[in-house]
Amino acid sequence: MAASRKSSIIWFRKGLRLHDNPALLEACKDAENMYPVFVLDPFFLQQSSYKVSVNRYNFLLESLRDLDASFKARGSRLLVLRGKPEDVFPRVFREWDITHLCFEVDTEPYARTRDARIQELAEEAGVQVQTAISHTLYDTEMLVARNGGRPPLTMVSFCNLVNKVGDPLSPVPDPPATLPPPGEGKPSADPTITGVPTWHEVGFKEAPTTIFKGGETEALQRLSASFANSKWVAGFKKPDTDPSAFDPTSTTVLSPYLKFGCLSARLFHLRLLEVYRKHTGHSQPPVSLRGQLLWREFFYTVGAHTPNFHRMEGNPLCKQIDWDANEEYLAAWREARTGFPWIDAIMTQLRQWGWMHHLARHSVACFLTRGDLYVSWERGMEVFEEYLIDQDHYLNAANWMWLSASAFFNQYFRVYSPISFGKKYDPDGKFIRKFLPVLKNMPSKYIYEPWTAPPEVQRRAGCIIGRDYPTPIVDHPVASKRNIARMAAAYRANKSAADTDGGGDGNDEYGPTSMAAAAAASKALRGKPSKKSATSTAAVTATGAAAAPNAANKATAGSGGGNGGGASDSAAAAASSAIAAATAFTARQSGTRSKTDVVDAEKAEAEDLALAAATAAFRAIGNSDADNDPGAAAADKPTAEAEATVKGTMKARSVGFRGGRGGNKRQRTIQEALKPMTSG
Repeated sequence: MAASRKSSIIWFRKGLRLHDNPALLEACKDAENMYPVFVLDPFFLQQSSYKVSVNRYNFLLESLRDLDASFKARGSRLLVLRGKPEDVFPRVFREWDITHLCFEVDTEPYARTRDARIQELAEEAGVQVQTAISHTLYDTEMLVARNGGRPPLTMVSFCNLVNKVGDPLSPVPDPPATLPPPGEGKPSADPTITGVPTWHEVGFKEAPTTIFKGGETEALQRLSASFANSKWVAGFKKPDTDPSAFDPTSTTVLSPYLKFGCLSARLFHLRLLEVYRKHTGHSQPPVSLRGQLLWREFFYTVGAHTPNFHRMEGNPLCKQIDWDANEEYLAAWREARTGFPWIDAIMTQLRQWGWMHHLARHSVACFLTRGDLYVSWERGMEVFEEYLIDQDHYLNAANWMWLSASAFFNQYFRVYSPISFGKKYDPDGKFIRKFLPVLKNMPSKYIYEPWTAPPEVQRRAGCIIGRDYPTPIVDHPVASKRNIARMAAAYRANKSAADTDGGGDGNDEYGPTSMAAAAAASKALRGKPSKKSATSTAAVTATGAAAAPNAANKATAGSGGGNGGGASDSAAAAASSAIAAATAFTARQSGTRSKTDVVDAEKAEAEDLALAAATAAFRAIGNSDADNDPGAAAADKPTAEAEATVKGTMKARSVGFRGGRGGNKRQRTIQEALKPMTSG
């Protein structure tokens, strides 16, 4: 072939768009012929280890049709081939006289193996391979290199890292209005090219039911619709959104479009920065919309650089927990037959829509694992992997580890109630009535606990519990407390590993549990510290909070789930340890132990912070279900005892509620910090 002639393939896998597509631009550059190719890989349909629902596969097919239409508008077309990539490409390299193969980098395990093999085959055929990074905001290899050769293991350290690196690259320009055509006659003579098939032609028996349409066109329309209200975008805080909202949803629902690359993460990020420049009081990561992109980036970075990230065995970040192999429980959860309407409605939404709100995902993931059924997070991950249209390998695994308290998150004693959590957002049960029509006539008083409805109420509602709708699969208060004790035992068994990883790394001295407690205490107590005390106060907050989790494990284990006398003793020990650590740290930071006004004020604030952190942790233990069940009377007494013990310890040291400058403010803010830490 002539050396001056370029004949290229742009190979689509993710990145199903024309905008911000550097691999596409590279394929177009100086090309006489360009072949846009998508290979229908049987791996994603036929491998038992990777199931896919009709909803997600049809979303892919819709995205391909939209991409084909965009190419046709520019004088080209999308060529859809069937077969294993390692079988398809050697033939088309030869038959189409290809000189260049261009594609977007994909860091998922299967993609890495596949792409390495295709690069070998391309080299053997004399084809030059050019890749581009555009599925993520940053090059994850670069981030790891900038972090000393290892991935950051907490969101705090990850945000610190990207702040040092700076903003990601801007999106590249759109491709030309007229694109190089595919070679005349060659694709049309290929019997493996049949155009984009339908879901039925692929082999699915049931029609898709999701309400979300795939494609770049839809993605850009959704982006524009979301950004039409710049004030909403600027003030967005993910925990404040409503998991029960469905018409409309309370979030952007852009995740499926990011997953398939119908929407560029860099374009999304750029639009956010444009809004933030106009709204100085905008929300911040991790809860802001930009924070959601950074969570995605964080999990991509740590996932791509952690062996066996998608499973428990051989995963250095994951705690080894002896989960139950209860297939009956798993099937009931998967098929929306748990007898808890909030859980079953969410799982029905998952099957019907292929999507649910992140807090809804939290609810059902906690319920399956540490909350109620004690089934492995790996089994839940497989179900999400099958049904979610936004299923993303690293995000799915990371969130399941997080929600099962297997990695990233250590507060296993904070349990989502399958009853009251949904009720606080949707007391009338509109969400349940939508996805569980069998309960549509159940009075609101009983909609979350229909088994408590009198027989006559059940008859009038046309739903007899145990016949038309199942009875609860477990007794939630009993199962939850039992599982907290089991998790405490598992944490003790993993103690050496937990001490090693603990969510910390070289950039983050304290793990996520400590930092979460510290952040809650700091937000409630710090206010506007003096310039002299600000730096050490922040560090002291973390130091004081760091003492709580270890004692928390002891309290939970010693009290059979946190409801015995052991909680009070351990609470006192935690407070004492936190105070001592905070005091010593303050003295070191100030460089003197003299009792000047500055040191005294700083020391008092540090001790108050330590009290808040320790007490918040033990309130969560003593009233583990009260995070979402404020009326759980069974936990009220030990919680009060734990608080009283901690307060007594502080008073004995004459530092807890001292008078004088700032004393009243500290007392008020401590009382605020002593409120239960909520899961939302």
